[in-house]
Amino acid sequence: MGTMTETEFETNDRLRHDWTVEELRAIHDLPLMDLLYRAQTVHRAYHEASAVQCCTLLSIKTGHCPENCGYCPQSAHYETGVEGHGLLDVDAVLTAATRAREHGATRFCMGAAWRDAPEGKPFDRVLEMVQGVRALGMEACCTLGMLSREQAQRLGEAGLTAYNHNLDSSPEFYDKVVTTRTYDERLQTLAHVRASGVTLCCGGIIGMGETVTDRMRLLQVLAGHDPHPESVPVNVLVRVPGTPMAELPPVDPFEMVRMIATARIAMPASMVRFAAGRTGLSPEVQTLCFMAGANSIFTGDKLLTTPNPGESHDAELFARTGMKPLELTA
Repeated sequence: MGTMTETEFETNDRLRHDWTVEELRAIHDLPLMDLLYRAQTVHRAYHEASAVQCCTLLSIKTGHCPENCGYCPQSAHYETGVEGHGLLDVDAVLTAATRAREHGATRFCMGAAWRDAPEGKPFDRVLEMVQGVRALGMEACCTLGMLSREQAQRLGEAGLTAYNHNLDSSPEFYDKVVTTRTYDERLQTLAHVRASGVTLCCGGIIGMGETVTDRMRLLQVLAGHDPHPESVPVNVLVRVPGTPMAELPPVDPFEMVRMIATARIAMPASMVRFAAGRTGLSPEVQTLCFMAGANSIFTGDKLLTTPNPGESHDAELFARTGMKPLELTA
């Protein structure tokens, strides 16, 4: 077992919601081989070792967002060259969902660049999209901005599987990322989603200038939810020209491996989603991320408006490593 103790392995036996930042940092900073071994041990206790869920994310309303998130090319505050469009028609979205299913995706995610999900006809149209995706036998996930309690309830009644609402970073670093909303507003939407019976998809981004302590604080907040978020996306900053974060230095790839491994240990039963930033990582590093406990990826050549490895890349990686996509069960 190297430097690890029996106490360090007790997380295999129970789900904790009382992690301290110091405990998480101690795990994160383990020698990499010890960290990977521990993360794999936890992963195998809760998940099929080589199975990966493939998800597809479609931007159903792009650009002109009033928020000023420093990483986002869809913000109306920055000149990034993103061509905006209004809310797509239901048929166009369901055609994209059908194609995604044919290419192995079992979850279809729909993202709209809104600060707050609108009322009226636009929201009704999103509800139709959710119902249509579920009718295809796929999981349906939405990210529409902040929700009221009633909106969360209506999404749940439409059959929504999960709602994505990332916390991005720690409460202490948050105002370095965005100032047009607060951390508490994010937490309020998460509470509305949880009360509706829809599962939570909530994670963050590394590489925005935050410290490792900020990253551990984010994991502490996420793991403090009872139950844990069922889905935890871990993103590497995609440095888009025109955004305030475009000139930040790239993240050391091993930092992504460590973040995924620590998330896996802190939230053993959650799906840890290896999300944005994969295009900047070699196949070998991506494989280390799967070893660290990631068991979901986004397929297709775009994540909303930023590049993503295409389906042929993922099929080749799966073939080379012996990993396999999860199949539809609905």
